[in-house]
Amino acid sequence: MTDELTQLKTLLAEQAELLAEKDARIAYLEEQFLLAQKKQFGASSEGHPGQGELFNEVESETEFVEDDADTQAISYTRKTPKRQSLPKDLPRETIVHDISEEDKVCDCCGGALHQIGEAKSEKLDFIPAKVKVIEHIRPKYACRACDKDGTQVNIKIASLPASPIPKGIATASLLSQIITSKYQYGLPLYRQESLFKQYGIELSRRTMADWMIKCSALFKPLVERLKAIQLEQPVIQADETTLKVINEDKSTCYMWLYCTGTDSPNENPIPNIVLYDYKNNRSGRCAVDYLGDYSGYLQVDGYQGYEQTKATLTGCWAHARRKFKEAEVVQSTGKSGKANWTLNHIQKLYRIETKIKDKLADEKRKIRQQQSLPLLNQFKTWLDKSALQVPPKTAMGKAIGYSLRQWPKLIRYIEDGNLNIDNNRAERAIKPFVIGRKNWLFSNTASGANASAILYSIIETAKANGLTPFEYMTHCLEHLATSPDNLAVLLPWNVKLGKV
Repeated sequence: MTDELTQLKTLLAEQAELLAEKDARIAYLEEQFLLAQKKQFGASSEGHPGQGELFNEVESETEFVEDDADTQAISYTRKTPKRQSLPKDLPRETIVHDISEEDKVCDCCGGALHQIGEAKSEKLDFIPAKVKVIEHIRPKYACRACDKDGTQVNIKIASLPASPIPKGIATASLLSQIITSKYQYGLPLYRQESLFKQYGIELSRRTMADWMIKCSALFKPLVERLKAIQLEQPVIQADETTLKVINEDKSTCYMWLYCTGTDSPNENPIPNIVLYDYKNNRSGRCAVDYLGDYSGYLQVDGYQGYEQTKATLTGCWAHARRKFKEAEVVQSTGKSGKANWTLNHIQKLYRIETKIKDKLADEKRKIRQQQSLPLLNQFKTWLDKSALQVPPKTAMGKAIGYSLRQWPKLIRYIEDGNLNIDNNRAERAIKPFVIGRKNWLFSNTASGANASAILYSIIETAKANGLTPFEYMTHCLEHLATSPDNLAVLLPWNVKLGKV
């Protein structure tokens, strides 16, 4: 009887263990289903519209305005809309609307009226792009006395002005227009081809693609100069994203991004530089090849490939927070749990960053040591305790595990005031490429992908320094055609052009 009872208890224990495993498996699958639903149907937190959202942009923006107006009406905090004044440097055409001479008399006494002021209103007009042909005429000169047997010798003619593409029909402004249309505004070359046809100009996409390759070759020395300056900085942020290249052996290639500085051009000791680097894989060797012996801070996400570099890696709290946000999505509706506590705690760290964003690096470091460090220590204690309580395969368990693995990198930002709490600067910098990819989808060749990397680098670095990319690229192309060796004057912080 005792043996039978023992066997029964063992069987029950095995069954209970099996049920627990099945319950854990079911809970895991339910979490994955909820996360997949969120990813497929939930609103994205990114601020840029995807290709699908572009079609209902007008409707969605209109709904937003109406909803906002309703909210203001309910809360009784309605604000009077204030129209922004139009830029003073825009060309202006003045039209005077005056009453007739017969009306310039008083309706009461018949006396003459005198002007006491005027009412002004502005309307913004749009003039479609104009295309013109610049015809270069060069008179030829020869000597009659030396003209023997109808054969002219010693002919003189003026040289043609230097052009970005010798013997080509494109000016610097046309090249800049095509480049910015594709790489800044995501307008593929085949669409630009149809636009030129509206003006009666047959400009094939193959010709324009060839121009892009040649322009990238002109810009390559400038990008290399910017890279050399970038590698001298104490902090670099990096990220990478996928890219399809048709004629590559690899099914998925990558565009790597490295940036320094801040999102806004200001009196920042670290120059704003945004550079792209095309590679046909995601190996950590790609980062090593770019960074070389760089030993400063490299702020990245949790990708292990960056471990191969000589840089001091710094983590990203935005990525850590994202893991806990996923855990919040799958927790029971209406209940507050561990995910909520972590999100609130991380928010406290970000509030400190908001308060010190305009302070100098040394002052930032001191405040972080005083205010952020105690919060970080508290968070670490919570992570160590929760890791023993939460199953590692759940969403919360994965979030905790990620934070613990990344912890030495996550707390590194308090060491130096030049560091950021997250890697969002790099993620925002790579976003224009991701958005553009939704329109042109892929590159045909590696040379085309390398050209795209160079042209994206010029555009995004110009934007980071408050320059209008079209004007900056036009200026650079004109200069590179005549003085390709003088690159110092083309560094964006040395160029005085219209600001964005």
